[in-house]
Amino acid sequence: MPFEEISKETLLSMYKTMVKIRTYEETLGKIYYEGKTPTFDIAAGPIPGELHLSSGQESSAVGVCIHLRPDDAVVGTHRAHNFAIAKGVDLKKMTCEIFGKETGLSRGKGGHMHLFDPNVNFSCSGIVGASFPQAVGVGIASKMQGKDYVAVAVGGDGAANQGTFHESLNLAATWKLPVIFVIEDNNWAISVPKEKSTAVSQNSERAKGYGVPGVSIDGEDVIAVYEVAKEAVERARRGEGPSLVEVKVSRLRGHFEGDAQVYRPKEDFEIAMKKDPIPTFEKKLLEKDILTEVSAKKIKEDVEEEIQELIEFARNSLYPDPKEALQNVFAGGD
Repeated sequence: MPFEEISKETLLSMYKTMVKIRTYEETLGKIYYEGKTPTFDIAAGPIPGELHLSSGQESSAVGVCIHLRPDDAVVGTHRAHNFAIAKGVDLKKMTCEIFGKETGLSRGKGGHMHLFDPNVNFSCSGIVGASFPQAVGVGIASKMQGKDYVAVAVGGDGAANQGTFHESLNLAATWKLPVIFVIEDNNWAISVPKEKSTAVSQNSERAKGYGVPGVSIDGEDVIAVYEVAKEAVERARRGEGPSLVEVKVSRLRGHFEGDAQVYRPKEDFEIAMKKDPIPTFEKKLLEKDILTEVSAKKIKEDVEEEIQELIEFARNSLYPDPKEALQNVFAGGD
């Protein structure tokens, strides 16, 4: 899709969001190691537990979410900050949740893999493949209510090998549900390369088995993602059923923070760096005079200032009272 067919406001909005996602992730990446060195202690520091960052995967989230409305739903993965930010999740509350504070989305009980913001219909889970049936449920609700809101289910290339993926795709196709299945293919299922775990080279090919349109695109080009996602969302709103969009992205960090990545060849990381979608998009915007060096610098400075304010607020917020531990949670019993 030519730049001329997309408004300047939309292009700049996409660029700003991509910069925000990257700045946010890299900032969290630095803070995460506070108190965890020299011996790595996953429970120490201001952000305890695992942390999965999405640096390098900004294009998939921005290219898809730019077409969504607040009533549309996005169900993300364990690596979901990119989609959360692109969908418009309250970033102050989200940051506090990641820091485990009472001012968080779930009062600090969910952490970074369990983010829920009903105001923009965003949720995510640490369970691989869980997003697919949940998004199908939203699609069923939309159809039964006679509405045109859609659901986006996000999964990685590893999740595409789960039974939940195939069962959900089959049901969505059978009932023509308004669901867009987005596979972020970063070529690694934790430490297992795709070619050693997946029988097909492109997960988009799997869509044919269910009579669903499937497209595989290079995530280095956010405009390509924008174009394909636009068609998929419009198709879903028209009641024509689901689509499968595979976005080939590059993971610029480990599977989780603290991952030594001994399984990953140095060449793979170098290739990932060269395919970084943000400088690629920035270069195009500069060439089209939509962005200038001065305006790009200003955007980055404003984003940095905003994120530092969020981090400061989260650091200074209180932890929840231990007495709340069993409140608002599912518990067994008679």
